[in-house]
Amino acid sequence: MAETEAETIQAKMQKLLAEASKKSPEELVFNYKGVLYPRFMCSNESFQALESLEAREDDVMVVTYPKCGTHWAIKVIHELLYSLQNKDVPIDQAIIEFLNPEKVEHLKGKPSPRLFATHMYPDDLPKSFFEKKVKMLLIFRNPKDTAVSYYHFSNKNPVLPSFDSWELFFEAYMEGKVCFGSYFEYALDWNKHIDKENIMVVTFEDLKEDFKSELLKISDFLGLSLTEEQVALVESKTTFKSMKENSSNTHGKLGDVFFRKGEIADWKNYFTEEQSKELDAKFEETLAGTKLGEKMNYNKYCTF
Repeated sequence: MAETEAETIQAKMQKLLAEASKKSPEELVFNYKGVLYPRFMCSNESFQALESLEAREDDVMVVTYPKCGTHWAIKVIHELLYSLQNKDVPIDQAIIEFLNPEKVEHLKGKPSPRLFATHMYPDDLPKSFFEKKVKMLLIFRNPKDTAVSYYHFSNKNPVLPSFDSWELFFEAYMEGKVCFGSYFEYALDWNKHIDKENIMVVTFEDLKEDFKSELLKISDFLGLSLTEEQVALVESKTTFKSMKENSSNTHGKLGDVFFRKGEIADWKNYFTEEQSKELDAKFEETLAGTKLGEKMNYNKYCTF
């Protein structure tokens, strides 16, 4: 029996993970424009190839810092753009910086609408995504839960450097010495763009607490009109619980790595009072008073 495309992708991923598991933490990363990236997923050649990727006005881009709901958002948008329209389009590896140059070239021939995702800073994205006013959905999660989720993800994912303790990870996270750089610098850079009409900000917490309402807002942003039945169908397929239950099919052996808990306030099980105050001070210094900072509802989600 022939392998399905998903099985082929998973087999390649397992081979890559096995190779990565033999490398030292230093060998797993490289620096691109001052930001650390995972060497087994990104390359200078890929970044150079992305510069020639011409955006289309009907493209859709999911933008996230790692562990803020990337794969959840991709699944939601995929259902809205394709499944509800009865289009048989598989979920590709949509994170553009993970694509090799040949895959980037392949994207140029894909039919519209194309769905992309990225962890990249706005200044590093192909300029045409801003010139064509591509609709971008920015997903942010409170920085404390993001840190805890990223800690577990780093330690369970062989392509990322692991950390011997939560304390060591917290120090690296606060200094921006983790893959994809500083959460705070990333948020500040994207905060400069959130007033643009083609950009919508959604928080992980709002998705968790009122998924149906956020789903309707996202569909409106994409210019879609959903019936009650369609909303219910997308909701049933894209809850965190349903995606975690199906993760072994979608993400193979890494299913539990990508979909761990998906909870709010898990950070309280890890942060010391001193660490909490340190991050509070960092938030106050950087994001407090910004529109994105207000959207995060920090006092509600980040206090003991």
